[in-house]
Amino acid sequence: MNEEIKFLKEYIFERGEHKKFRREAPAKFAELAEDFRAAGLSPQIRSAIALKEMLSAESPVILPREKLAFTRTIKTLPEIFTKSEWDEIKSRHFIHEKGEVFNISPDYETVLKCGLGSRRKIAEKGLEESSDPEARKFYTSVVVAIDAIVDLVLRYADEAESRGDMEMSKTLRAVSSGGANSFREALQLLRILHFSLWAAGSYHNTLGRIDQYLFPYYKKDVESGILSKDGAFDLLEEFFLSCNKDSDLYVGMQQGDNGQSVVLGGRSASGEYMFNELSEMALRASRELCLIDPKINIRVDSKTPLEIYEKGSELTKVGLGFPQYSNDDVVIPFLLDHGYSNEDAHEYVVAACWEFIIPKVALDIPNIDALALADCVRSRVKDLPTCATFEDFYSLVEDEIMSRCAEFPRKHADIYIKPSPLMSAMSPALENGGDISLGMKYNNYGIHGTGIATAADSLAAVKKFCFEEGSVSREEMARAVDSDFEGFGDLLKKLREEAPKMGQDDDFVDSLAVRLLDSFADALSPLRNGRGGNYRAGTGTAMYYVFHGKDEGATPDGRRAGEVIPANYSPSLFMKQKGPLSVIKSFTKPNLRRVANGGPLTLEFDQTVFRNEESVRKLAMLVRTFIVLGGHQLQLNAVNLETLLDAKAHPERHKHLIVRVWGWSGYFVELDECYQDHVIKRIEFGVQ
Repeated sequence: MNEEIKFLKEYIFERGEHKKFRREAPAKFAELAEDFRAAGLSPQIRSAIALKEMLSAESPVILPREKLAFTRTIKTLPEIFTKSEWDEIKSRHFIHEKGEVFNISPDYETVLKCGLGSRRKIAEKGLEESSDPEARKFYTSVVVAIDAIVDLVLRYADEAESRGDMEMSKTLRAVSSGGANSFREALQLLRILHFSLWAAGSYHNTLGRIDQYLFPYYKKDVESGILSKDGAFDLLEEFFLSCNKDSDLYVGMQQGDNGQSVVLGGRSASGEYMFNELSEMALRASRELCLIDPKINIRVDSKTPLEIYEKGSELTKVGLGFPQYSNDDVVIPFLLDHGYSNEDAHEYVVAACWEFIIPKVALDIPNIDALALADCVRSRVKDLPTCATFEDFYSLVEDEIMSRCAEFPRKHADIYIKPSPLMSAMSPALENGGDISLGMKYNNYGIHGTGIATAADSLAAVKKFCFEEGSVSREEMARAVDSDFEGFGDLLKKLREEAPKMGQDDDFVDSLAVRLLDSFADALSPLRNGRGGNYRAGTGTAMYYVFHGKDEGATPDGRRAGEVIPANYSPSLFMKQKGPLSVIKSFTKPNLRRVANGGPLTLEFDQTVFRNEESVRKLAMLVRTFIVLGGHQLQLNAVNLETLLDAKAHPERHKHLIVRVWGWSGYFVELDECYQDHVIKRIEFGVQ
């Protein structure tokens, strides 16, 4: 880390000096939506003007010693609808989250190559040739959005020039409307585009495969002698640093949940493994900075060299909660099975957390809803006394899964998404002549399957104790679960401590997890959403592991009402661990190719295991084992129980302590208590 980066990191993170430039939104922001309504403006034009007003209100801020500009100064964004207008829209449509175009990966590559000016020309041509009113509104909105960005970039260039920083001014003017011709210009333009998307309300826009689309600029500069490898590394590190300047303003469920993820490596359609010098630099930059953004994801497969896993394990060692690993051997076939072309499937990236999405051409919503698998089991326990065999009971559970899944197309019908002129300009929607919010090449929806281990453990307890051993009557189990185990203390202890648990490499319970996930995939397979897309089953939970756990009643695995369920694709917190290898063996038995919407197996390791380099190698071998056995996605957390407890009691001592939450890393002391407690309760493993 050079002196400039050290200074900037201290300036931003230790002293928070950049925050002094932040301001409340101008008073006119509060009146903007009403002005739009009074003028009868379309949502398309409103979105463009709102972005223009936001960027016009921004004041150019160039921090000391930085080479890559753009720092957010306005805290809040203007609304495009009045409350009554939005309420009326919601009464007629399904709205996902905030109703924005979000959680996708735009076509950064094309804009870096051609520049915003070339995208504006396409819109201008559309205006000249089209007489359709809606198309003209669309093209006009794109022109307004691009002009707003160019104006701010030029104001930044003027500010740099006034400070005597002619190199920054030259860089900014070059990329204001033109494409990038150097590594620095590419990083600067990427920063501008990423910043502007947030300003447009398109949150969780992921950075995608930066090691692929930035590599030509890096290679050209290094080979021509314009830039040394160390110089390129310094620029990349500053870009990573820039992702953290405003991240506290990009809050999802919690700070850190902001979607700033990157993907490294991956197998190409021709079979080449794409890990390059820039990929390695990204890992090194992340390791040196030790910040929560950007989140690192590595695409791997059974043929990936152990060295790549070792490089990833070095990041785990320092306690960042990433990299997250995705297995091309599983994910790509899953995508092909869901209608993606071979070329597009090989370009997949990771969304805000871990869902798999296709950059440039998709408007998939990979987290549109969730199915509470544990509750599907719990809800049918009342019928247990009527079941003569376990198969009778499982049929009821399967019927419940089918019934709940069948509701999704009706629930998600007639979705409304606000227009996004800027995101449209950064996608083929511009060439297609219609806003991206109306749909893209792919419009598939992803459904999280929560509480998988809890559901499988519950089925195993019912099968073993009620049907095979007969040590617990079906009536007793039903009464115990219905009463939240009040008066059934002995049974509660038996279920928690003696029942089979997924994660112990026990085929008895693992085979039930296989069936459960197959039933989930079967239930979604024939369904189509209102945009003609299909439904993708997944093993993630997102924040539902807290919501569903809190709302669900007791389950036959010994979990009482309101107690937590596992995050993502992970063992129950009641499981007596036999080590990480047993967990990996259990969780790679299902046919994950059918449920790979996203949702990693999460393992927690005590940081004390990283006492020497050999431990890093052992962890790398463990990760590779997961991939070779057919695991789809894996994330690792290096934590220390004593440190976490002390951080909860004395947050001022641990303000930079990072943990993996569900699909993102955040600062532990800034998490809500429910998330802190869940991290603390997770199982810690050693590497033997």
